[in-house]
Amino acid sequence: MSAPVISLDDVSVRFSSGFGPTRRAISAMDHVSFDIAAGETLGLVGESGSGKSTTGAVVLGLQRPDEGHVRFEGMPLARNLRARAGRIQAVLQHPRWAVDPRSSVIDAVLEPLLVSGRRSPATVAQARRMLDAVGLPASFDQRRPHQLSGGQLQRVSVARALVTRPAFVVFDEAVSALDVSVQAQILNLLQDLQREYAFAALFISHDLAAVRYTSHRVAVMQRGRIVELAPTSVFYDSPAHPYSRQLFLELTS
Repeated sequence: MSAPVISLDDVSVRFSSGFGPTRRAISAMDHVSFDIAAGETLGLVGESGSGKSTTGAVVLGLQRPDEGHVRFEGMPLARNLRARAGRIQAVLQHPRWAVDPRSSVIDAVLEPLLVSGRRSPATVAQARRMLDAVGLPASFDQRRPHQLSGGQLQRVSVARALVTRPAFVVFDEAVSALDVSVQAQILNLLQDLQREYAFAALFISHDLAAVRYTSHRVAVMQRGRIVELAPTSVFYDSPAHPYSRQLFLELTS
């Protein structure tokens, strides 16, 4: 593996719950450490409330840690936000959240390039190449989101995320809202695109089958802690932690 694209070192995030004498701190992340290299996908699994979404927010720079350090390409994530514009992207669970319903498909894919300051005569051509890479023909350029199926719209979301050629992408339940047959198509697409563009990825999901298919390593979160981190083949052959074994039973039953 190459040097880490993203690395977390002993990261903790705490939130307050309750009021007055009942007020208490809740650890959403409790001394979490991991790194992800270029071309690698780390699958992050755990039950609802385990800290997966907070971890996603931290690596996207949307949540500041209370303790620990987050580094992107060797530099503190919180520094020089302008320089990393477009270098970190996300694909969310519901593609309609990512696309303005008034935008055409081509404008939706162009937007991240324009926001990150990449405005040139070649920009439209770059967006069209990205649409082709995710399997949408040129005839889709002027369609609106309501004219697309869920799978097609998620392809637009993937194109939006990758058009800036990011080094790191967070996929947060990116296929869970899709039909099973469409899920398989999108998972295959993500693998093909990662081989081509070599981005690092964090794949957050409750779907153990999807994580197994996409991920090189698997991290299991319980109550804000990483309780197991292992290569995918090792993890699925013989999960070591009792919570991991329990999770297998709950999510596959």
